[in-house]
Parts: sequence; structure tokens; C-alpha cells
Amino acid sequence: MSEPFGVRLRTQMERRGPLCVGIDPSPALLTAWGLDDSPAGLERFSFTVAEAVADVAAAVKPQSAFFERWGSRGVAVLERLIPALREAGALVVLDAKRGDIASTMAGYAEAYLEQGSPMAVDAMTVSPYLGFGSLAGTIATAHANDAGLFVLARTSNPEAALLQETVADQIFEGVAAANEGAAGLGSVGVVVGATLDKVGHPLDRLGGPVLSPGLGAQGASAAAVARLFSGVRHAVLPSVSRAVLGDPARIRSLTERYRDECVRHLRG
Repeated sequence: MSEPFGVRLRTQMERRGPLCVGIDPSPALLTAWGLDDSPAGLERFSFTVAEAVADVAAAVKPQSAFFERWGSRGVAVLERLIPALREAGALVVLDAKRGDIASTMAGYAEAYLEQGSPMAVDAMTVSPYLGFGSLAGTIATAHANDAGLFVLARTSNPEAALLQETVADQIFEGVAAANEGAAGLGSVGVVVGATLDKVGHPLDRLGGPVLSPGLGAQGASAAAVARLFSGVRHAVLPSVSRAVLGDPARIRSLTERYRDECVRHLRG
């Protein structure tokens, strides 16, 4: 990769529209598709979604947990899926939410961010709740490999509100510092749920992208995302999963619909 993740993401959102599609092969979705809840069903589901969206969405976000639950067989599917998505032109954001002490985070960074790793992605989600400083080495690895990070900041699950509101300022400040000096959009972003009533913290000095899950099945609309992030619309990447994954025959058309709505509201 010859350009930093933030630059590539900004280009991709301009070219394809600001939308990320999750690949969430949950047992419920596998069953709804008439597939076995097995590594074979996992593979069929994942590559069907990839074929439908990888050349339409700016980014695709596999949920690592649904692959890991099958052990080495599931991880092997993920290892094949990542390069297939990237070869089709999508940026791959691994939803892994890794967060640990610095030495352990170095291992995760090597696995998912270093060029040449069999599971190297464009960006991954990380947790800052062992202290933002625990991410310093991971941030350095991301920068060295033109990769990106999305740091959990204000997620949409209700049980997170009290904790996250207490420390969100520190997270946003840490991300802003990590993006200092970046040309264009920085490569370290935050995760902020699209279903929140308000963020409660200024994002205009963040310098990096905002990954915003919750579009569709969780109740958020593209119009709501535009209102929530009115000052940083250019940096927001809304994410949709269940709303486009329920019917395998309509994945592409639904993705295009959500993409077009995001373009209309976030660029208007």
C-alpha cells in the first residue's frame, strides 16, 4: 500500500460513496439463508456477500467473532475472504475490537496490520479500555504499514453509555494526537454509534474518520447520521449489516440503496 489508510478511505468514499457493509455470518443468518451452521455454511455466506458488495461499498467489515467460533476452520475462511475482498477493490475493516496490554497488542497488530501477514487488513477496530497508551505500539504499526484503526469511543449499546461518557474525551483527544500532522484524513478513527441522540464531544478536531454502525436494522437512517455528524460529514463512514444481509437475492440492490441514501444526505 502506497498511501496511508485515511487517504485511501477518503478516496474510496468519494469514488464509491460513504458506506461500509458488515459481513456478520451469525447462526441466525445462516439458518435464515437455509445454510448449515458450519464452516461450509460460513464460507458460502461470506463469499456470497463478498461477491455482491465488494465492488459497490467503500469498505467491508467482517465480524471476526463469527469466524473465530469455528476455530481454525473458521479462521481459514476469514484468511481467504480478506484478500478476495481486497482484490475486488473494497477496503477491509476487521471488526475485532482487540484491546490488551501493549505487548499483547503488538501480536494483534502483527497479525492484522503488518503488510505480508496472511490476514492483513486495511484497518481494524480496537478497544482503548486498558488505557489509551496501551494502543501506542498498535498505532505505530498501523502508521508504518499504511493501515488504520478505529478506536471504540461511543458505541450504541445502552450498557456502554455510563463508562464511555466518562472517558470519551480522553479517547477523542488521544485519536486527535495520533492524527497530528496527517495530510488529509488521518488513519486513526473512532467508532461512534449511529443510533445515539448526540455525541456530546466535538469531532471537528479529530482529524480522522468516524465509523458509525447502526444503519438500518438498529434504527438509524442516513438522514439521522447526517444530523448526528453535521460538522464532519465528509469523514463519516456509516455501516450497515443485517438490513442488507437478510435476503441473499437482494444484497446488492439493498447495498446500492443505502449507499445512494448516504451519498444524498452526507454530501448534500
